[in-house]
Amino acid sequence: MGVRDPEATKARIFDAAVAEFARYGIAGARVDRIAAEAKANKQLIYAYFGNKAELFSKVLGRCMVDLAAAVPVDTDDIEGWLDRLMDYHAAHPELLRLLYWEGIQYGAAELPDEAERQDHYAHKVAAVRDGQERGVVTDAIPAQDLLFLLVAMANWATVVPQMSRILVGGADSDRERLRASVKEAARRLIAR
Repeated sequence: MGVRDPEATKARIFDAAVAEFARYGIAGARVDRIAAEAKANKQLIYAYFGNKAELFSKVLGRCMVDLAAAVPVDTDDIEGWLDRLMDYHAAHPELLRLLYWEGIQYGAAELPDEAERQDHYAHKVAAVRDGQERGVVTDAIPAQDLLFLLVAMANWATVVPQMSRILVGGADSDRERLRASVKEAARRLIAR
């Protein structure tokens, strides 16, 4: 009989939940599929993470923390930050899918973990505001709006890859051209 490793089990459940929620969203995800993929008892999922909505919130929250740690906002190098952000999302498209599914599920209604999310974004907005105060980026646009616009430009092609392929093109050269265009637009957007 094997030794039980709760942390390894939690990690398997987490990875299976990321894939399940990214593919099916909150409403379409099934805890039994997560359990089967993670080779874990369904009851363990509830014990470790709570109900399906709580599991989704925990999964998305950790994915966002991982992104924040891997790609902190850098107003001193907006182009480099955008490159890192686009590369991160190309390697981890599930995060944007989770955010998109969350938007479908909740719309503009309050999220179950709203306070934590506001805190998460407050740190990013503070980084932009700091850049504004130091004169590195424009203060003509409120910091939270500027962050939203930059992130939207960087992420939209990953959120709607079909639109990107049809409109921009599907070749590597097309994606590189779009990346250069996003960075040029960002340069103009932040210009003082």
